[in-house]
Amino acid sequence: MKIVDMICAPGRTGFYFDDQRAIKAGATHDGAFYLGQTKTEGFQAVRQAGESISVMLVLEDGQIAWGDCAAVQYSGAGGRDPLFLAQEFIPILNQHVKPVLVGKEADSFRQLCTQLEAILVNGNRLHTAIRYGVSQAILDAVAKAQHKQMCEVVAQEYGCTLSEKPIPIFTQSGDDRYDNADKMILKGAQVLPHALINNVQEKLGIKGEKLEEYVAWLRDRILSKRMSETYSPVLHIDVYGTIGAAFGNHNYAAMADYLEKLEQIARPFRLRIEGPMDCDQDREAQITALAGLTQELDRRKISVELVADEWCNTLEDIKLFADRKAGHMIQIKTPDLGSIHNTVEAVLYCKEKGIGAYQGGTCNETDRSAQVCVHCAMATQPAQILAKPGMGVDEGYMIVYNEMERILAIQNAKKSIPNKG
Repeated sequence: MKIVDMICAPGRTGFYFDDQRAIKAGATHDGAFYLGQTKTEGFQAVRQAGESISVMLVLEDGQIAWGDCAAVQYSGAGGRDPLFLAQEFIPILNQHVKPVLVGKEADSFRQLCTQLEAILVNGNRLHTAIRYGVSQAILDAVAKAQHKQMCEVVAQEYGCTLSEKPIPIFTQSGDDRYDNADKMILKGAQVLPHALINNVQEKLGIKGEKLEEYVAWLRDRILSKRMSETYSPVLHIDVYGTIGAAFGNHNYAAMADYLEKLEQIARPFRLRIEGPMDCDQDREAQITALAGLTQELDRRKISVELVADEWCNTLEDIKLFADRKAGHMIQIKTPDLGSIHNTVEAVLYCKEKGIGAYQGGTCNETDRSAQVCVHCAMATQPAQILAKPGMGVDEGYMIVYNEMERILAIQNAKKSIPNKG
């Protein structure tokens, strides 16, 4: 089944582009806006509307496969590609991607994605957002050509076994960490709440006291509001490097003391801490610091799980973090990896190395990218998958949960169909 055309359309994402450097430098909230000067190239304001591009591949039988190009909320930070604006990148898609794909057979997701990753513009690879969205469309095209679900194509090409149960869903609250936690408890989210602890003074506390208070509140809220005593979610909190900022990025003993205190407060629930420190210098500094803290926790048998995020953007990065055991779990931030076949390979590599695979992403994605990511997760079975897009909880959770249940229902229905052979 040949690809006969490619059509692009500008779109919006489920959240915003935020200038992380400006926020860390003290930009303040004004309603949904931020006040302050931008610090990252390309930003016209500290917060801007998120943009996407829908890429539609027309097959020779008239079917249309599609995916959405999208970039992370904190574009341009932590070694990531720059701000992704539809007006700037649609011409690049039409000029450099369309000629490569049109006329190709939609017969191999993996091979077509490899060809996509090899495209160079002025000696540089395509923006990660382009590779992300086009690869989604490629997977959909191959699935439509073969009359299969996208997850079946991934499983077949990578030798995986499709999950027969839902993957645990991780929900994120944004700054509305109290009311949104209630929504998560009501929905029965298996992992929660992210909490957006991105400022020492306002959210962590100079000695970590504000986060301690929040974890205690969250623990009590779950215990008092859960519908069943069997509901025991994992508490997963992203601290955006603030623990390292408060106690010292390489002061493993002091950070471990604090994490042990959080572990005790969180009981009876398991605790995960994402991004305990953020070493702005480079990837090697981040790996060294995170590996050191991981070793300290393991040595002291502190059960808090550390999650790698910053400076862990590409498939190469993820392999290095996994090889060095920098963290107990790695967030595979799907848009940062470019083509989604890299996400598939990242999950499988982490599992091979005994490292928790968190197939994540960003609130700044679309419904379509979230749905396609679910198919990848059902084939590779990571430890958890992010509810996305947005920070409203209900919408992102609905999109991911419903797509997962549709996959399971279709697979179960196929099992009940008699084999004609």
